[in-house]
Amino acid sequence: MKENKYYFECTTCGTKYELDEVTYLCPICEKENTPDQPPKGILKTLYHYGKIKNSAKWHKLFDKLKGKEYRELLPINSERSLSWLKVGKTPLYELSSKVFTNISEKFQLFLKDDSQNPTFSFKDRASDLVCAFAKEQGIDTIVAASTGNAGSSLAGICASQKQKAIIFAPVSAPKAKLTQILMYGAQLIPVDGTYDDAFDLSIDATKKFGWYNRNTAYNPFTIEGKKIVSFEIFQQMRQNIPDRVFVPVGDGCIISGVYKGFEDLLKLGLIKKIPTVVAVQSEKSDNIVRNLGNDKFITKPSTTIADSIAVDIPRNYWMTKKFMEEYNGESIIVSDKEILSASKNLSENTGIFAEPAAATAFAGMLMYADKGLIDENSKNVVLLTGSGLKDLNSVQGIIEIPKPIKKLDEL
Repeated sequence: MKENKYYFECTTCGTKYELDEVTYLCPICEKENTPDQPPKGILKTLYHYGKIKNSAKWHKLFDKLKGKEYRELLPINSERSLSWLKVGKTPLYELSSKVFTNISEKFQLFLKDDSQNPTFSFKDRASDLVCAFAKEQGIDTIVAASTGNAGSSLAGICASQKQKAIIFAPVSAPKAKLTQILMYGAQLIPVDGTYDDAFDLSIDATKKFGWYNRNTAYNPFTIEGKKIVSFEIFQQMRQNIPDRVFVPVGDGCIISGVYKGFEDLLKLGLIKKIPTVVAVQSEKSDNIVRNLGNDKFITKPSTTIADSIAVDIPRNYWMTKKFMEEYNGESIIVSDKEILSASKNLSENTGIFAEPAAATAFAGMLMYADKGLIDENSKNVVLLTGSGLKDLNSVQGIIEIPKPIKKLDEL
């Protein structure tokens, strides 16, 4: 019998499953889950790394950033199953830290701009892989819960793949993101509640109607799509790694994807260590960072202006915690005021307009610099996960649109 190319491992109990045995959560640990706690039983996708290393072609995977590669490290049979849209391969800009007047230290600063994905957010990486897997399995209807970005991403990628997207989104989600969802032709189901309420309803719908679910962490392939950003950083830095990567954190899926990508490289012997990954959260939605040292998870309502990372029950909490403990991750909390200030700072000094969730990572880097926590000459990557055009309302308080004039002497 042919060996499957990948398998799953439960991050809670360690049980291993073949791909035909489970789809979403570990069936053993799922029984312990309660609505007020992050779910246990999240699955990690693993590959036969020894066999890949012994293959004559594995080392060529990272020679050039030239197309939809990494097939050996993805749970799909062909890269042709991915969307024809240009997902990933986003620019990594290198800047002098002295571009920013409030930074005195001299260190290398890189901005990974994922707002240049097709639907203008990092979430396209996960949607692309989930849709590709669904396509290979003959699945044509995919459902997700979202505060906006994941929903608009799934809607856009589904449109390119001729698949049907069904999106559960809080009615409070930014209008720009809801507009995207509808323009891509997806079915939008507004939810009178929070993201967590939308998440639970989408799971119920999955079980009732048999739709394939893209939800963060619940579907293990979301992390597999997101991990590609680490492969790209490795390639773009000429097969080197940064000292630190600053990541905005809500559900914990993006940061786990960053870790998973570097971990794959580590298991292949391409790198000797994993960069220090810094989890950055808003003080008004800090349910991961605040709980890292606790034995029991305690939630509090999220009220941050950064809607994309506003999460009461982070669905990938346990995997994030495990990654951060194993690889000595760091964390920092910033205020909403600092997030908006960072967004303005970034826009004025680079021409990159990032939404509040993305600017959260940049705010974390600025705070690290202000506290003298960034070593001179070190390499630091800030992950910018979404365009500022996704949420224009949030920045209205820090700008002032001038009054119109009729004559030049009115200036």
